[in-house]
Amino acid sequence: MTLTLYGGARSRASMVRWYLAERQIPCTWQLLDMAAAAHRQPEFLAINPFGKVPALVDDSLCGPDGQALRLSESGAILLHLAERHGHEFEGEGGAARRALTAQWVLFANATLGPALMAAATGKPEQLQGLLTVLDGLLAGVGSLLDPPGGASSGAWGAADCAVEAYLAYIPLFCPQVDLAPYPQVQARIAAVQQRPAYQQAMNPAA
Repeated sequence: MTLTLYGGARSRASMVRWYLAERQIPCTWQLLDMAAAAHRQPEFLAINPFGKVPALVDDSLCGPDGQALRLSESGAILLHLAERHGHEFEGEGGAARRALTAQWVLFANATLGPALMAAATGKPEQLQGLLTVLDGLLAGVGSLLDPPGGASSGAWGAADCAVEAYLAYIPLFCPQVDLAPYPQVQARIAAVQQRPAYQQAMNPAA
């Protein structure tokens, strides 16, 4: 089985690399020179015709064309890795965990990400509203899949990866956003930044 991940510097590929590193899933990393338009070359367009990163090739599965499975979109890649290689949804309650993980991954990409980009252009109101809610949800839980007020499982997974990756972008892309009103979010970002796997993923040359 071989996984090959394609991405560029400062791209959402870092989110996928982080998940792979945390779960110790072997993967070949292909860093594309985006400035030289490597993502627009025929070799990469055969993997993702839209010319976007990240993209994953997984030869443990065949796609409709009989070739190794080719996936794009960071959320789809995370969900695939969580199910097939991270084994997050096995056993009792697996279907519910998968549904909730999909909810959080889609929230990260479709709601939190756009709000962060809006804040980066001087419109922080939506992000601030989301951070208020997230600050309450993160209180006392180790994972987003932990029950509120219940015992913390400490079982980090794709849901946490997706949401925490975007939260950790805030100091990078929106340094003007004051995180002091959101102590749980602030603490989660600080914890993420100290994780060796995250530090490795944020270095595209590693």
